[in-house]
Amino acid sequence: MATTTTLKLSDELKARISVAAEAANQSPHAFMVEALAAQTALAERRQAFVADALLAEQEVAEYGLVHDADEVFSYLQSKLSGADATRPVPKKLLP
Repeated sequence: MATTTTLKLSDELKARISVAAEAANQSPHAFMVEALAAQTALAERRQAFVADALLAEQEVAEYGLVHDADEVFSYLQSKLSGADATRPVPKKLLP
């Protein structure tokens, strides 16, 4: 169920939203709802990315295994071109 939320916008921002919404063939309300949904999704993806990075950092610290970036890029390029490719092997990180 939708709830009502009040936003206090500057006159300048409200005018910009009106122009952008009209150009997108949307109402200002629909434009703002879409913008808020997009920014929320972006923030959620950023939080997930940071959580994944922190987990990867912990795994490297715990196990010391990493992949060589050049090998990974070569593997991906081979896979994308349809060629047979050998998966890169993790290597022990030197202290």
